[in-house]
Amino acid sequence: MAVPSRNSSALPSPSILKYYLYKSTKAVEFYRPIMYLFFLAQGLTFTQIAILEAVYNLTTLLGEIPTGYIGDRVGRRNSLLIGTVLISLTLLGIGLSSSFWALTALYVCWSTGYNFRSGSEDAWLYDTLTDDLSEDEFAHVRGRGESVSLAIGAGAAIIGGYLGSIDLSYPWFVAATVTAIGVFVLLTIDEPETYEQADTTGLSFRRTLSMIRRTVSQRNIRAFVLYYYVLYAAVTYLVFVFLQPIFETVVLDFGVSQTQVKSLLGWFYAAYSLFGAGLSYYTGAIRDRLGLRMWFLGLPFVVGGALVGMYFVPALALPTFLLVRGLSDVTRSFASQYINDRIETMGRATVLSAMAMVSGLAVVPFQLGSGIISDIVTPLFALAVAGVILIISSTGILLWETPIERGPS
Repeated sequence: MAVPSRNSSALPSPSILKYYLYKSTKAVEFYRPIMYLFFLAQGLTFTQIAILEAVYNLTTLLGEIPTGYIGDRVGRRNSLLIGTVLISLTLLGIGLSSSFWALTALYVCWSTGYNFRSGSEDAWLYDTLTDDLSEDEFAHVRGRGESVSLAIGAGAAIIGGYLGSIDLSYPWFVAATVTAIGVFVLLTIDEPETYEQADTTGLSFRRTLSMIRRTVSQRNIRAFVLYYYVLYAAVTYLVFVFLQPIFETVVLDFGVSQTQVKSLLGWFYAAYSLFGAGLSYYTGAIRDRLGLRMWFLGLPFVVGGALVGMYFVPALALPTFLLVRGLSDVTRSFASQYINDRIETMGRATVLSAMAMVSGLAVVPFQLGSGIISDIVTPLFALAVAGVILIISSTGILLWETPIERGPS
C-alpha cells in the first residue's frame, strides 16, 4: 500500500503550532544533567534513588487509569492543565528539599502530574488530527513536537549544567518557571471536535476498564504490550537513571577534573538532545522507509547489545547513551501511533494511560534490582545485566507471538 505523500510546504494548523509551543515548555533538560548528582549531594544512596524511582512508578501504576478516565470525562485540555500545574509546583519543591522522605512525597506529586498529562496529550493530538482527517500523520506530527522540545532542551541542558555548577537547586527552579509557562499556552487551545462530538456522559469507569481489557486482549497488542511497554521501556528507563554516575566515571578516567564534570554533563545533554531532536524530526520519514514492524523487531537487539558492550569497553557508554536517547522518542511516537490506530476516541486517554501504567509497573523490579546491583558492583554491570535480559526476553516473546502485525502500520 502506497504511503500518502506529505506536503512539507504547508504550514501546520494553529492548533498544531500551539502543540509545538506547549512541547517547548516541558523544561526537563534544565535539571536532567544534574538530577541524580543533586540526589547524591543530598546524601541519598543508589538504593534510595532507586526507591524514589520505584515510588514514582508505583504512583503511575495506581494513578494512570483514574487520571486517564478523568481526561476522558473532563477533557484532554483540562487534564493537561492539572498535570502541568502539579509538575511546576513539584519541581519547585524538589529544589527546596534536602531529605529522602520529602523527596518521596514530592515524587508522588510528580508522578501524578505526569499521569494527568500522559494519556491526554497523545489523545488530544490524535483527535485534533482526526478533525482534519489526517490521523495517519500522528507519528509525523508527534515526532516534530518531540524534535522541538529536544532542540530547545539542548540549550536548556547547557544552561542547567552551568547553573548546577553554581548550585544544584537552581536548575529545578528555572524548570519550574518554564513549565508554568505551559499553563498559559494550554489556556489558549481548544478541545478537538472529534472529542466534543463523542458522548462521554455515559462513559462509566467500569465501561472504561472493559475497553482496556478488549484492547489488550487483541492478539498483536498483547504481545506488543509485553515487548515494548513492559520489557523495552523498563530496560531503557534504567539508562536515564544511571547515565550521570557512569558519565562521571568515564570522563574522570579520561583525565577530566571533578570541577568540570557538571558543566560537561550540560554539554553532553545538549548533544544528547540534539541527536534525539534530529531523529525525532524525521519520525515520519523513518516510518515510511522502514515501517513499524522492522523498527520494533530489530530495536531490542541493537540496544541490548550496546548495553552489554559498554560494560567491557566503558568508553562505549557515551555513544550508547546517545543511541538510546535518539531512539527513545521516535520509538515512543511509533508505539503511540500503533495503539491509537487500534482504539476509538471514546476512552482513548484512559487506554493510553493504561499503557503507561503497564510500563510503570514493569520498571519497578528493574529499578530496585539495578539499584542494589549498582551499590554492590557498579552501574555499568547493572546495565549490562539489563541488556542481557532485554535480548533473551525479546527473543522469547518473538518465538511466542509476533508483536507487530504485518501491514502499512
